[in-house]
Amino acid sequence: MAKKYFWKLWLRLNTLTKSVNHDYIAVVSTVGNTLRNEDIARHIVKERSELRYETILSILNERDAMERDAVLNGSSVQSGNIHLTPRVTGNWIGTAPVFDPKEHKITLDATLTVEMRKAFEDVGVDVLGTKAVGGAIIGLVTDVLTGKTDGVVSVGGDIMITGEKIKIAPVDEEGLGVFFIAADGTEIPLDHPATMNNPKKIICRLPAQVTDGKYTLKIVTRCSSGSKLLNEPRTIPYALPLTAVTLQS
Repeated sequence: MAKKYFWKLWLRLNTLTKSVNHDYIAVVSTVGNTLRNEDIARHIVKERSELRYETILSILNERDAMERDAVLNGSSVQSGNIHLTPRVTGNWIGTAPVFDPKEHKITLDATLTVEMRKAFEDVGVDVLGTKAVGGAIIGLVTDVLTGKTDGVVSVGGDIMITGEKIKIAPVDEEGLGVFFIAADGTEIPLDHPATMNNPKKIICRLPAQVTDGKYTLKIVTRCSSGSKLLNEPRTIPYALPLTAVTLQS
């Protein structure tokens, strides 16, 4: 069955099994920001709903409050996607057990509904590669015009780079940025500042110097964790070669 959706996965070394050299766990590379009630309300309005944004947002928030109230009263709650069931964890000892916050925890079990499990049949996976825990890496380069990730990029177009700790920081420091390296070793800085520049995603435009041909890509940045900066620039290479082509009109 052809898949409609694809989750992009990183393979991260499993540090809990030190006796095994090639044991990895998969980490889903989430796309964009976390979807919140405000985003859902705006989307519904965009789809030409007759209800106002404030009304839709109020309904969504009220539903959340009712769900919380239900589980706090010990009830299960089921939406179209998930079923929530109250649960208390921990061991109980003796004939007259007492709740101990150090031993016991109040929580919820979350299970998928039949509808959600059915929807997963349309999901495939795309393994981006492996990365070290806490490391900086370029995972994927996407041609914005075509949406392809096969290494072919459009001359004069935009590319989207996803990864970890790739943000160009500081933005005004000389020598930092995204660079295309031609076959003869010439380094071509991509147009800067980028239209998007964050630790997991950069979108920037190929300048006129990038013509048809083979290139490699690297990012030079002092980006680290949070707002911290490295003392010295770090070079992050992209493992796959790129081919710039002029699209035929």
